[in-house]
Amino acid sequence: MNCMKRRAITISLAMTLATVTSLSVHSRHVRARGIAQITLLRTPHEGIQPQTVLDRNGVLHMIYFKGDASAGDIEYVRRAADGKDFSQPIRVNSEPESAVAIGTVRGPQIAVGRNGRVYVIWFGSRAHSGEPSDTMPVFFSRMNNSEKAFEPQRNLMQYATGGDGGISIAADAHGAVYAVWHAMGAEPGEGHRRVYLARSTDDGKTFAREVPISPPALGACGCCGMRAFADERGTLFILYRAAAENIHRDMTLLISTDQGITFHDTTVGPWELNACPMSTAYLSEGGERVRAAWESAAQVYFDSVEPVSLKVTAPIVAPGESNNRKHPAVAANVNGQVLMVWTEGTSWAKGGSVAWQLFDNAGKLAGSEGHAPGVPVWGLPSVFADRKGNFTIIY
Repeated sequence: MNCMKRRAITISLAMTLATVTSLSVHSRHVRARGIAQITLLRTPHEGIQPQTVLDRNGVLHMIYFKGDASAGDIEYVRRAADGKDFSQPIRVNSEPESAVAIGTVRGPQIAVGRNGRVYVIWFGSRAHSGEPSDTMPVFFSRMNNSEKAFEPQRNLMQYATGGDGGISIAADAHGAVYAVWHAMGAEPGEGHRRVYLARSTDDGKTFAREVPISPPALGACGCCGMRAFADERGTLFILYRAAAENIHRDMTLLISTDQGITFHDTTVGPWELNACPMSTAYLSEGGERVRAAWESAAQVYFDSVEPVSLKVTAPIVAPGESNNRKHPAVAANVNGQVLMVWTEGTSWAKGGSVAWQLFDNAGKLAGSEGHAPGVPVWGLPSVFADRKGNFTIIY
C-alpha cells in the first residue's frame, strides 16, 4: 500500500493562512462554508514533474517522471474518489528510459477523455528517435482496455521536425484527442516555428498527420513549454509562448470551437525579450471557467476565459516581491475560489521552493501567501480542487 506524507494547511477566507500542521498520513477535510483546505503532497516514489487530472467521477489520475532526466521513465498512479492511497505505479513508456524531462519544460503530460481513458504524451530521448537527425520524437500512449497497462508507445511526429520544448495533450468527452507540440516552420529560427496538432477522433486509436495551427507570423519560443486543454463544452484551448521577430515572447492562447479544425488567437501576456526564458504554462477548468497561468519577467499570472463569449479577463498577478517565480499552476473549486501555485528560486539544474496564494471568487486575496521547501531539480507543482472544494498541491 502506497501511503504518502502530507502536510495539511487550512485556509479561511476570513482569516490569514493557518500554520502548517505536522506531518501526517491523511489530512482532515474542512467542509464549513467559506473555508478551503489546502493539502501539500509530495510526488510518489521521489518522482518529479507530477501532472494530475481529477475526472468527473472524482478519480485522481497522476503521472510523474522517474530516473535520469535525459533518459528516464514515466509512471502512472490513480486514487479513487475520497480514497486515501494511490494505486501501485504502472510504467507508461513501453521502451525503458525513453522519456525526457531535462529543463523542466520538456516533461510528459496527461489527459483523460471519454469513459475515463488516460492519454500520455512525452518527448523521447534522441537515442530513441530512430532517425539520424537531432529531432526528439513525440511519443504517445493510452491506457489499454483492461486499465492494467499502457499500449506500446508510438511516435506521432510524422512530418514536422525540430521538436524541442513544447508538448501537450488534451481530450474531450466525445472521443477526440489532441496532441500538440511546436516545431520548425517553413524557415529556420524561433520566429518561424509553428504549433502543430495531430488529431484523433477515435479515442486515440489513430491520429491524422500533424498540421500547423498557429499563425506563422507569431513564431514559437523554442525551449518553452505549452499546455492544451479541452473543457466540458468540447472547446479546445492551447496556451504557448510566441516568438515573433525573435523578441515578442507573448503568451498566446489558441481557441477552437470546432474540434481543432479552425482557431483564433488571443494575446494574454505580452513580453519583449530577446532570449528564451524556458517557461511553462498551465490550463485547468473549475467554477465553470477555464483558467490559464503563465510567467513573464520572473513573475506569475493567471486569468480566466468567459464560458460563452470566450473573452479573456484581465490577468491577476501573484502578490508580493518576486523571487524568480516560475512554473505556475492554477485550479478553481466549485465556489469559484482560485489557488495559484508556483516555484521560487528554481533554475537550470537547481531546485527551490513551492509557493501559493488563494483568491476568492472576486479575485481578491484570501489569506496570506504560503511557502514550503523541497522542489527538486527539474521539479514543478501541480494543483487540483476536489469535489468538496478543497485543494491539493503536489510537488
